[in-house]
Amino acid sequence: MSQTINAIYENGVFRPLNHPNIPEGQTVQLSVEIAPKLTPEEMLQLASSVYENLSSQQIDEIEEISLKRDDFFEV
Repeated sequence: MSQTINAIYENGVFRPLNHPNIPEGQTVQLSVEIAPKLTPEEMLQLASSVYENLSSQQIDEIEEISLKRDDFFEV
């Protein structure tokens, strides 16, 4: 089975950016491809694509959730 998992390399460890569908303790084989750096224009385009095909109601719900910072950080 093969999965593509985006990760960041920090302090000698690959840390997945999303939760992979892999059981704890499972041995895996990594093939590393370094992602290209995005230009500011490419980053803006990527950020704006988040809301594509969403209704106004869905966008409002997402923005409401994002303002509840307590859900994201320990206080």
